Amino acid sequence: MVTPSPLAKPTPWWRGYTEAFLDLVYTRKCEGCEVFLPAQRQDEARWLCDVCLKEVQRIHPPFCEVCGESYDGAISGTFRCGNCTGLKLHFDFAIAACQAEGVVRELIHKFKYNRRLHLRGVLGHLLGRTMEDSRLSTLPPAEWALVPVPLHHARQRERDYNQSMELCRELSRTFGIPVVDALRRVRSTTAQASLSRHQRFENLRGAFQASPSLVRQSTLKNRSVLLVDDVLTTGSTTSECARVLRREAGVQKVVVITVARG
Repeated sequence: MVTPSPLAKPTPWWRGYTEAFLDLVYTRKCEGCEVFLPAQRQDEARWLCDVCLKEVQRIHPPFCEVCGESYDGAISGTFRCGNCTGLKLHFDFAIAACQAEGVVRELIHKFKYNRRLHLRGVLGHLLGRTMEDSRLSTLPPAEWALVPVPLHHARQRERDYNQSMELCRELSRTFGIPVVDALRRVRSTTAQASLSRHQRFENLRGAFQASPSLVRQSTLKNRSVLLVDDVLTTGSTTSECARVLRREAGVQKVVVITVARG
């Protein structure tokens, strides 16, 4: 169960009754393997069977205090991993709920590329697990805003929706944090997968800008932002987004939250 944080607002009283009614009328299927699910299961079990749930690899300490990469072994206290050492990242830190493996990877792929928009429910719930991190409870709710990593307009036309925006909306419904569509992707870039880590950072330079109206109105000036994406790999995309938010919109703190860590 997701532990309520100071960012959360109470769930509407009618939501539980509505979900229970829908579970009785419409038999749910596992989003991973499509077996039928019993009624009135809770949390991730509302969408996934017990077998698929075992494939969900939650990220637990120890992990890098900056990029969130998990490590095996006995490591006490906080640490910065070798990949982050000497690398200038413009976000404060990143938190991912799960490893990008097994059923989680499959769900994200279907959500992004197969137009399975309904998967925002289970992925949004998994994303909500990042809110259990104690570092997110240090600021009052009014100072946070959810900002999605944007898609280039050509890519968004192709997909019909921005998966990061859909995840923001799910999180906003649960925790009551406002969504601010603060960024624009103004330049299409070379596919990141074929590039080295250094080339990925260079490839994204100048690809994003803050919304002009948001800058004029100082909407996010001195605010704290939860920058939302589906997967974090090298951190190059989110770092560039964070740099633009700080430089152009005056954002004070940027925390990256993702469903998965690649």
